[in-house]
Amino acid sequence: MKKLKSILILLFAFQAASAQHIAKYAGEFLSIGVGGRALGLGGAYTALAYDASAAYWNPAALARLNYPEFMLMHDERYGGIVNYDFGAAAVPYGENTTFALSLMRLGVDGIPDSRFALVDGNQNGVLDSTDFIDPDRISYFNSADWALYLTYSKRLSFNLTYGINFKILYRNLSVATATGFGFDIGVLYIPQENWYIAANLQDVTTTLVAWTTGTNELISPTLKLGTVYFFNLFNGRFAPTFDVDVRFEGREYASAAHLGPVSLDPHFGIEFDYKNTAALRVGYSDVKQLTLGAGLHFRMLDIDYSFAKFGTENDLGDTHRISLRVVLREQKFARATE
Repeated sequence: MKKLKSILILLFAFQAASAQHIAKYAGEFLSIGVGGRALGLGGAYTALAYDASAAYWNPAALARLNYPEFMLMHDERYGGIVNYDFGAAAVPYGENTTFALSLMRLGVDGIPDSRFALVDGNQNGVLDSTDFIDPDRISYFNSADWALYLTYSKRLSFNLTYGINFKILYRNLSVATATGFGFDIGVLYIPQENWYIAANLQDVTTTLVAWTTGTNELISPTLKLGTVYFFNLFNGRFAPTFDVDVRFEGREYASAAHLGPVSLDPHFGIEFDYKNTAALRVGYSDVKQLTLGAGLHFRMLDIDYSFAKFGTENDLGDTHRISLRVVLREQKFARATE
């Protein structure tokens, strides 16, 4: 695991040092996904989103919320080396509008910095057997990527809603920092009561991330398309859902399918929710990864868990994600109606 941590540190450093004006995978930390329910479904959540995490998956879906709600998620991966956290709050306003605030952080904490820890034993200026590392001279730093989402969502009719994200990005290394600004636009259409169709165009204007080193990265747009169909069976509700991510970075053979610079990466998932009390989920993500999940529903609280296995060959470990959703289901907090 120490070797893996060293590799991750080098990747973080290389990412800052070699940033180009057009950088493939520049916004990859934004593509991980949030929420135990969504990740248990392999990320096939663009049309199914119906909670505070919709600010990430499809801001248009937030207009369907009728009560204020909050969400927290924690995710540890690669043996606990990388920590991934997410928090969101969504508040309905008036008859058709919802505002939301979301924050995510992906980071490696407690990275040792030994650049100034080498002691010249005989002070001859030559690296030899008398030189040694002084542990007291080792310092520690964190490397993290942050994203803040400010969301506006509005219902145009019973069947159609739209939403807009304004997001602020901040990336922090020991030797450099970067800031960026971007926009997402989402649409949700309900042609039938049990059939939803959605689209979310992320980084619609191509997001610029500017480093203090003087170099820039451009995050290309990603179009997330999704659909879900609901049907009742065995005293519960089944929800098979399908998403596809359309990217324009020229990922070619790193994707499931491509046509020139345009790549396609599908997500699949199915959820069985028994009498709105407990749910089981299975999914297949865009990185060819099987995911499993489960959820419990209470009056004002949902607890969702998802599991993903990164394989044993590289000893990357398993990933466990858990999220809590709190909904203020009280009449005094309900959305205003005519």
